[in-house]
Amino acid sequence: RQFLRTTTFAAAALALPDFARAIEPFLRPGKPALRSSLAAYSFRDTFKSDPQKLDLFKFIDYCADQGLDGAELTSYYFPAEITADFLLKVKRHAFLRGVAISGTAIGNNFALPKGPARDEQIALCKTWIDRAALMGAPHIRVFAGVPPKGMTAEEAFPLCIEALEECCAYAGIKGIFLGVENHGGIVAEADDLLRIVKAVKSPWLGINLDSGNFHTADPYGDLAKIAPYAVNAQVKVEMKPKGAAAAEPVDLPRLIKILRDANYQGYVALEYEAKPDPWTDVPVWLGRMKEALR
Repeated sequence: RQFLRTTTFAAAALALPDFARAIEPFLRPGKPALRSSLAAYSFRDTFKSDPQKLDLFKFIDYCADQGLDGAELTSYYFPAEITADFLLKVKRHAFLRGVAISGTAIGNNFALPKGPARDEQIALCKTWIDRAALMGAPHIRVFAGVPPKGMTAEEAFPLCIEALEECCAYAGIKGIFLGVENHGGIVAEADDLLRIVKAVKSPWLGINLDSGNFHTADPYGDLAKIAPYAVNAQVKVEMKPKGAAAAEPVDLPRLIKILRDANYQGYVALEYEAKPDPWTDVPVWLGRMKEALR
């Protein structure tokens, strides 16, 4: 299995010789273009507790009714048994409601030692690349991961880079972007995240910029560092800088300016994680976000 996987990876890499280089900031001609979306994770409690009230089809309806450009379909809320027929039904439903599937998201861990557990994480990513391609979703949010006890971050970095290169080689065949999120673990700091994405030799890798996940002294400054590499952006309604006693509301105009300054052109998805009821607060924050995107 290892030989076949390595051979496939090598063949894919050879098929894209012009792209065998480290990632650079994306050079996008024209003006910034920011499109609205909503992450299904915003309604995580309802998905789990009341599937009759909310499933993926009803979530797409909700996004359409809110006047959004896209819907981000988090992988956690798909059925246990996912068939091609189901994915095509999702694609059809979104198309008929005039909503693009802006992407999906998985909860992988690439900071694991080589072995069956790590192989499973790579296989998970490849499975969702296939699923994203079938649905017409152009992007998958992935994690760098958290190393197990006894493994240092320095040991985890090359393992993560290698896994990302293998998955990106497969993603490139399907035309799917992978966006590594600034999600703690070995990418809790902007420089460490950039260290990883700059080392991966693939044009199909970028950053899933999450506004609420830097808990540093200057989170907005760190977001500005990674924005030129963004292939997707997620907006949290709160931020908690280092030393802050409590979370504080996101400065939406400042965040959107960071994206515009990087000439970002893509989806900006609200990912609501605050304590108030999302059924009450999500429409409010969507209104604020869409106003800031104008």
